[in-house]
Amino acid sequence: MGGTICGVKKTTIYLEQDLDRAITRLAAEQGVTKAHAIREALRGAAYGQQPPRIRAIGVARGPGDVSSDVDRHLEDTGFGLD
Repeated sequence: MGGTICGVKKTTIYLEQDLDRAITRLAAEQGVTKAHAIREALRGAAYGQQPPRIRAIGVARGPGDVSSDVDRHLEDTGFGLD
């Protein structure tokens, strides 16, 4: 019951036949589902060509090289030790 699955809301739209054929063709060319092609088209119309930026980047504190020196940081914090 309900209308969401994993953060996706189900909705229904009615498409003219020529638009439906164009989306079907686009999806086939891109190797994606029609639903994916429609979501991408709507995303482009709603946000422009760029998806919204994550605004939380850089707001936390900590060492800046964690991704490049994972093992050392895990060792320093004692992560995974019993």
